[in-house]
Amino acid sequence: MNRRQFTAALPALGGLGTWATARAQPSQSDAAAAIRIALERGAVAAVGLLGRTDGFLGNPKVRIPLPKSLESAGKLARATGQGRAFDDLVTGMNRAAEAAVPEAKALLVDAAKSITADDAMRIVRGGDTSVTDYFAGRTRAPLTQKFLPIVTRATEKYSLAAQYNQLAGQAAGFGLVKKDEASIEQYVTAKALDGLYTMIGEEERKLRADPMKAGSDLLRRVFGG
Repeated sequence: MNRRQFTAALPALGGLGTWATARAQPSQSDAAAAIRIALERGAVAAVGLLGRTDGFLGNPKVRIPLPKSLESAGKLARATGQGRAFDDLVTGMNRAAEAAVPEAKALLVDAAKSITADDAMRIVRGGDTSVTDYFAGRTRAPLTQKFLPIVTRATEKYSLAAQYNQLAGQAAGFGLVKKDEASIEQYVTAKALDGLYTMIGEEERKLRADPMKAGSDLLRRVFGG
Protein backbone atom coordinates (compact mmCIF):
# COMPACT_ATOMS: atom_id res chain seq x y z
CA MET A 1 0.00 0.00 0.00
CA ASN A 2 1.42 3.36 -0.97
CA ARG A 3 1.02 6.71 0.79
CA ARG A 4 -1.80 7.82 -1.53
CA GLN A 5 -3.81 4.71 -0.65
CA PHE A 6 -3.04 5.22 3.03
CA THR A 7 -4.18 8.84 2.87
CA ALA A 8 -7.41 7.81 1.17
CA ALA A 9 -8.10 5.26 3.87
CA LEU A 10 -8.16 7.55 6.89
CA PRO A 11 -10.39 10.55 6.29
CA ALA A 12 -11.88 10.66 9.72
CA LEU A 13 -9.15 11.65 12.04
CA GLY A 14 -9.76 15.36 12.17
CA GLY A 15 -13.03 16.10 10.48
CA LEU A 16 -15.73 15.20 12.98
CA GLY A 17 -16.00 18.66 14.50
CA THR A 18 -16.58 20.41 11.16
CA TRP A 19 -18.80 17.62 9.86
CA ALA A 20 -20.97 17.61 12.96
CA THR A 21 -21.85 21.27 12.63
CA ALA A 22 -23.64 20.56 9.37
CA ARG A 23 -25.01 17.06 9.99
CA ALA A 24 -26.22 14.87 12.80
CA GLN A 25 -23.62 12.97 14.76
CA PRO A 26 -22.97 9.45 13.43
CA SER A 27 -23.90 6.55 15.63
CA GLN A 28 -21.19 5.22 17.89
CA SER A 29 -21.33 1.85 16.15
CA ASP A 30 -20.77 3.44 12.73
CA ALA A 31 -17.97 5.61 14.09
CA ALA A 32 -16.30 2.60 15.68
CA ALA A 33 -16.58 0.57 12.46
CA ALA A 34 -15.10 3.41 10.42
CA ILE A 35 -12.23 3.93 12.84
CA ARG A 36 -11.47 0.19 12.82
CA ILE A 37 -11.10 0.33 9.05
CA ALA A 38 -9.00 3.46 9.24
CA LEU A 39 -6.72 2.13 11.98
CA GLU A 40 -6.17 -1.18 10.23
CA ARG A 41 -5.28 0.39 6.90
CA GLY A 42 -3.04 2.93 8.56
CA ALA A 43 -1.16 0.28 10.53
CA VAL A 44 -0.60 -1.86 7.46
CA ALA A 45 0.70 1.15 5.52
CA ALA A 46 3.14 2.19 8.25
CA VAL A 47 4.52 -1.34 8.54
CA GLY A 48 4.91 -1.44 4.76
CA LEU A 49 6.95 1.76 4.75
CA LEU A 50 9.40 0.55 7.40
CA GLY A 51 9.52 -3.22 7.03
CA ARG A 52 11.61 -3.25 3.87
CA THR A 53 15.21 -2.60 2.81
CA ASP A 54 16.19 0.95 3.79
CA GLY A 55 12.86 1.49 5.56
CA PHE A 56 14.90 2.64 8.55
CA LEU A 57 18.41 3.10 7.17
CA GLY A 58 17.25 5.28 4.29
CA ASN A 59 14.83 7.41 6.28
CA PRO A 60 16.50 10.15 8.37
CA LYS A 61 13.35 10.54 10.46
CA VAL A 62 13.64 7.04 11.91
CA ARG A 63 17.22 5.97 11.12
CA ILE A 64 18.74 4.39 14.23
CA PRO A 65 22.06 5.99 15.26
CA LEU A 66 24.72 4.60 17.54
CA PRO A 67 23.82 4.64 21.23
CA LYS A 68 25.00 7.88 22.85
CA SER A 69 27.72 6.09 24.76
CA LEU A 70 29.26 4.94 21.46
CA GLU A 71 28.94 8.19 19.52
CA SER A 72 32.25 9.70 20.65
CA ALA A 73 34.16 6.50 20.03
CA GLY A 74 32.56 6.20 16.60
CA LYS A 75 33.51 9.75 15.62
CA LEU A 76 37.09 9.21 16.76
CA ALA A 77 37.34 5.93 14.88
CA ARG A 78 36.05 7.49 11.68
CA ALA A 79 38.43 10.42 12.04
CA THR A 80 41.35 7.99 12.14
CA GLY A 81 40.08 5.85 9.28
CA GLN A 82 38.97 2.99 11.54
CA GLY A 83 35.23 3.51 11.57
CA ARG A 84 34.21 0.47 9.51
CA ALA A 85 33.07 -1.55 12.53
CA PHE A 86 30.90 1.33 13.76
CA ASP A 87 29.40 1.91 10.32
CA ASP A 88 28.68 -1.80 9.96
CA LEU A 89 26.97 -1.81 13.34
CA VAL A 90 24.73 1.12 12.38
CA THR A 91 23.75 -0.68 9.19
CA GLY A 92 23.13 -3.87 11.13
CA MET A 93 20.97 -2.14 13.74
CA ASN A 94 18.78 -0.60 11.07
CA ARG A 95 18.52 -3.85 9.13
CA ALA A 96 17.46 -5.53 12.36
CA ALA A 97 14.67 -3.00 12.81
CA GLU A 98 13.55 -3.49 9.21
CA ALA A 99 13.41 -7.24 9.78
CA ALA A 100 11.44 -6.90 13.02
CA VAL A 101 8.77 -4.39 11.98
CA PRO A 102 6.67 -6.79 9.84
CA GLU A 103 5.96 -8.69 13.05
CA ALA A 104 3.97 -5.66 14.20
CA LYS A 105 1.31 -6.03 11.53
CA ALA A 106 -0.83 -8.69 13.20
CA LEU A 107 -0.80 -7.02 16.62
CA LEU A 108 -1.62 -3.61 15.19
CA VAL A 109 -4.48 -5.03 13.13
CA ASP A 110 -5.81 -6.89 16.18
CA ALA A 111 -5.62 -3.66 18.20
CA ALA A 112 -7.60 -1.88 15.49
CA LYS A 113 -10.24 -4.60 15.37
CA SER A 114 -10.67 -4.66 19.13
CA ILE A 115 -11.41 -0.96 19.45
CA THR A 116 -14.58 -0.08 21.37
CA ALA A 117 -17.13 2.58 20.45
CA ASP A 118 -15.87 4.76 23.31
CA ASP A 119 -12.27 4.35 22.14
CA ALA A 120 -13.30 5.31 18.60
CA MET A 121 -15.01 8.50 19.67
CA ARG A 122 -12.04 9.49 21.84
CA ILE A 123 -9.70 8.93 18.90
CA VAL A 124 -11.83 10.98 16.51
CA ARG A 125 -12.05 13.84 18.99
CA GLY A 126 -8.49 13.54 20.20
CA GLY A 127 -5.32 15.42 19.41
CA ASP A 128 -2.98 15.15 16.45
CA THR A 129 -1.54 11.82 17.59
CA SER A 130 -4.45 10.12 19.34
CA VAL A 131 -4.29 7.18 16.91
CA THR A 132 -0.58 6.80 17.56
CA ASP A 133 -1.10 7.05 21.30
CA TYR A 134 -3.79 4.36 21.10
CA PHE A 135 -1.52 2.00 19.21
CA ALA A 136 1.46 2.64 21.48
CA GLY A 137 -0.58 2.03 24.62
CA ARG A 138 -1.99 -1.23 23.32
CA THR A 139 0.98 -2.70 21.48
CA ARG A 140 4.33 -1.45 22.77
CA ALA A 141 4.83 -4.09 25.47
CA PRO A 142 3.86 -7.13 23.35
CA LEU A 143 5.78 -5.82 20.33
CA THR A 144 8.88 -5.45 22.48
CA GLN A 145 8.67 -9.17 23.19
CA LYS A 146 8.21 -9.97 19.50
CA PHE A 147 10.97 -7.69 18.25
CA LEU A 148 13.67 -8.58 20.77
CA PRO A 149 14.59 -12.09 19.52
CA ILE A 150 14.59 -10.93 15.88
CA VAL A 151 16.86 -8.01 16.71
CA THR A 152 19.10 -10.26 18.78
CA ARG A 153 19.63 -12.70 15.90
CA ALA A 154 20.41 -9.83 13.54
CA THR A 155 22.94 -8.06 15.78
CA GLU A 156 24.73 -10.90 17.56
CA LYS A 157 27.13 -11.39 14.63
CA TYR A 158 28.72 -7.98 15.24
CA SER A 159 31.67 -8.16 17.61
CA LEU A 160 31.27 -4.51 18.47
CA ALA A 161 27.75 -5.23 19.67
CA ALA A 162 29.06 -7.89 22.06
CA GLN A 163 31.70 -5.50 23.38
CA TYR A 164 29.12 -2.80 23.88
CA ASN A 165 26.77 -5.16 25.69
CA GLN A 166 29.48 -6.16 28.13
CA LEU A 167 30.47 -2.60 28.97
CA ALA A 168 26.95 -1.15 28.90
CA GLY A 169 25.63 -3.94 31.09
CA GLN A 170 28.21 -3.12 33.73
CA ALA A 171 27.56 0.61 33.44
CA ALA A 172 23.81 0.08 33.72
CA GLY A 173 24.38 -1.65 37.04
CA PHE A 174 25.82 1.62 38.36
CA GLY A 175 23.08 3.73 36.80
CA LEU A 176 25.46 5.18 34.20
CA VAL A 177 23.49 3.87 31.20
CA LYS A 178 19.74 4.02 30.73
CA LYS A 179 17.88 0.72 30.93
CA ASP A 180 16.86 0.76 27.27
CA GLU A 181 20.51 1.22 26.27
CA ALA A 182 21.86 -1.56 28.48
CA SER A 183 22.28 -3.75 25.39
CA ILE A 184 22.27 -3.23 21.65
CA GLU A 185 19.23 -5.49 21.40
CA GLN A 186 17.18 -3.47 23.87
CA TYR A 187 18.31 -0.21 22.29
CA VAL A 188 17.41 -1.24 18.73
CA THR A 189 14.08 -2.72 19.80
CA ALA A 190 13.09 0.51 21.55
CA LYS A 191 14.22 2.63 18.60
CA ALA A 192 12.42 0.39 16.11
CA LEU A 193 9.16 0.88 18.01
CA ASP A 194 9.81 4.62 18.29
CA GLY A 195 10.23 4.70 14.53
CA LEU A 196 7.05 2.73 13.93
CA TYR A 197 4.95 5.07 16.06
CA THR A 198 6.69 8.08 14.54
CA MET A 199 5.58 7.04 11.06
CA ILE A 200 2.03 6.34 12.22
CA GLY A 201 1.98 9.76 13.87
CA GLU A 202 3.32 11.48 10.77
CA GLU A 203 0.63 9.93 8.59
CA GLU A 204 -2.03 10.75 11.17
CA ARG A 205 -1.14 14.43 11.18
CA LYS A 206 -1.33 14.55 7.38
CA LEU A 207 -4.70 12.84 7.44
CA ARG A 208 -6.10 15.18 10.07
CA ALA A 209 -5.08 18.09 7.88
CA ASP A 210 -6.98 16.63 4.87
CA PRO A 211 -9.80 14.41 6.19
CA MET A 212 -12.21 14.76 3.28
CA LYS A 213 -11.17 11.83 1.10
CA ALA A 214 -12.80 8.48 1.80
CA GLY A 215 -11.60 4.97 1.13
CA SER A 216 -14.90 3.10 1.60
CA ASP A 217 -18.64 3.72 1.59
CA LEU A 218 -18.70 3.50 5.39
CA LEU A 219 -15.96 6.07 5.79
CA ARG A 220 -17.65 8.42 3.36
CA ARG A 221 -21.01 7.98 5.07
CA VAL A 222 -19.68 8.52 8.58
CA PHE A 223 -17.01 11.13 7.96
CA GLY A 224 -17.79 12.66 4.57
CA GLY A 225 -18.68 16.31 4.27
